Amino acid sequence: MTAGDVLDVGRDAILVCIKLGAPIMLVSLAIGLLVSFFQALTQIQEQTLTFVPKMLITLVVSLFLMPFMLGTLSSFTERIMDRIASG
Repeated sequence: MTAGDVLDVGRDAILVCIKLGAPIMLVSLAIGLLVSFFQALTQIQEQTLTFVPKMLITLVVSLFLMPFMLGTLSSFTERIMDRIASG
């Protein structure tokens, strides 16, 4: 492998990590903001109120996006294996 190949694989790996992690993190951020806004309006300062909804929504979003995540990871793995085999 040349240095260019290593950089291509590294760039692909970073993009796959972003594709896999960004949707879940963005949903968690949105839920956290909504719960914080609710807490500010009602002046309820319970710590578990922020943790439990984020945990449940993250689980639901993870289950919902699992086919997309598996497909993205599988195609990345196939590209890596093709590079190894051709290489």
